Amino acid sequence: MSPAAPAPDPAVPDPAAPRFRVRPPAHWINDPNGPFRWRGRHHLFYQYNPDAPVHANVHWGHVSSPDLVRWEHHPIALAPTPGGPDEAGCWSGCVVDDGGVPTAVYTGVDHAHTGLGTICLARAADPADDRLLSWRPRPAPVVPGPPPGLGVVMFRDPFVFRHAGRRWALVGAGHADGTPSVLLYGCDELTDWRFAGVLLDGHDPVAAAVFGDKADGWECPQLFGTSGGDHVLVVSLWDGTPRSTGYLTGRLEADGQGGLGFLARTGGRLDHGRDFYAPAVRQDSDRALMWGWSWEARDDAAVLAAGWAGTLTAPRVVDARPDGALRVVPAPELELLRASRPFVTRPDRAVPLPPAYDLTVTARGAATVTLLRAADRTLTVRLDPDAGTVVLDRSGWPRAGAAGSAPVTVRVPPAPRLSVRLLADGSLLELFVADRATVTERVYARPDDVPELTVEGDAEVSGWEQVPPRRG
Repeated sequence: MSPAAPAPDPAVPDPAAPRFRVRPPAHWINDPNGPFRWRGRHHLFYQYNPDAPVHANVHWGHVSSPDLVRWEHHPIALAPTPGGPDEAGCWSGCVVDDGGVPTAVYTGVDHAHTGLGTICLARAADPADDRLLSWRPRPAPVVPGPPPGLGVVMFRDPFVFRHAGRRWALVGAGHADGTPSVLLYGCDELTDWRFAGVLLDGHDPVAAAVFGDKADGWECPQLFGTSGGDHVLVVSLWDGTPRSTGYLTGRLEADGQGGLGFLARTGGRLDHGRDFYAPAVRQDSDRALMWGWSWEARDDAAVLAAGWAGTLTAPRVVDARPDGALRVVPAPELELLRASRPFVTRPDRAVPLPPAYDLTVTARGAATVTLLRAADRTLTVRLDPDAGTVVLDRSGWPRAGAAGSAPVTVRVPPAPRLSVRLLADGSLLELFVADRATVTERVYARPDDVPELTVEGDAEVSGWEQVPPRRG
């Protein structure tokens, strides 16, 4: 059972709660699931406990939007079925268009599971409904468990995609010998899945060099095509608990046995922060969009007192450069949240920062941006174009968890100018570095802290408060 959470006072909003990111009004959220476009609306689902701010009793929450910024909450899409394959939780998956019927492909777990899920389906009850308010689960799983003979001890998180005229699915896995992998299935018919081999595992030399050997499972595999014709494989690194996320850029190739292999050529860390995990990708005809889960980085007592836990990030447009390195920028639709006039255009004076803001700083030399201060500490972003470094130093605001609170350094190619963009919303800070990297962190301001912008050094600055968009 979920522990009882004290009811927060609705008259006193939690200043740590993001206002413009997808999160339920209360209780628990984790992985984003099934970003999907249907009848002109953007749909997004997420792992959700409707009873308490803890990971238990997982359902699929559901929101939709006409523009990626005005989100409407809908009734729960998927709920555990007593006695069914998902009786203990409807875990992560995706949503696809199956012959004109939106279909959720997800992980079901029962009360006896030990990390091994089943692959389940649920279909939209009324495909003509642009809000997709009702879903009908299939009573039996389409894949009852992992393939035999491979020693699979972790099996979950299906991701369905099309390639070379066929439909395929990735499933995250881990093996008894500690090897992580992504398994591949053919599923031209969603009710008839065929195991097609291991797409990639931790013994791949590029994957081993990029990810190391600490993960024993790869969760939430995602795949997207790039503007240059490559593919990017995204995985979340699991070693008994969530760790971090990584990406590999390469090519899908036929393996000669009716399946596919992934030929990786480079890769890296997907997000350099400590509070980002389990991203989900939507492939459009002209771009790929990504959302991630940002967990809480405060202690359990504070989470229970607040009555909510977790948020999704802002949507990001992701691509790969010709050398395979990541390209990532905020979705342009986020500019709809900007106030009509910027609150700062010059770096020559201290400026109070609003609770949610969109800030761009371009440095021509070494520069220090201060975002939060107290009597004996400051939260800063230091830019050095000549060295090609950006350092986020939030060490004065310790975060809970084993990952600690040390400064985070992001390295990019040196250049005459170096730009960063910061999206801040409550406790959620998303730092975009030179369109090449992101840092996602949770920072909880204390009552006596002063949110104030100062910029020291040779830099240009512009910033907008984020406000509810005007209805149009």
